[in-house]
Amino acid sequence: MDIALAVTVGGLYAAGIYMMLRRSVVKLLIGLGLLSHAANLLIFTAGGLVRGRVPVVSDGQSQPLAEIADPLPQALILTAIVISFAVLAFALVLIYRTHQTLGTDDLDQLKATDT
Repeated sequence: MDIALAVTVGGLYAAGIYMMLRRSVVKLLIGLGLLSHAANLLIFTAGGLVRGRVPVVSDGQSQPLAEIADPLPQALILTAIVISFAVLAFALVLIYRTHQTLGTDDLDQLKATDT
């Protein structure tokens, strides 16, 4: 199971970097999304996949009786999802405004507008 997730993470990173190296700004945005998904899956895999109960200890107990899932990777991933959504939304608005102003999404043509 861990090997399949490692291959998936590697594939997502490779696809994300490949898309970010393309000339289109839209493909750059898609690559950024793929990189954020790969990072989330990497954190999830590094935290360990455990089918356990929720991490709640009942009254009168000092430790849980059964194996529990670690909540820290889940909290980190949830935070990363919110941050990556905000970054992607900002980049989408920035790309839209650039395309509206200059009429292109080709990075080589955008370089020619630098002053």
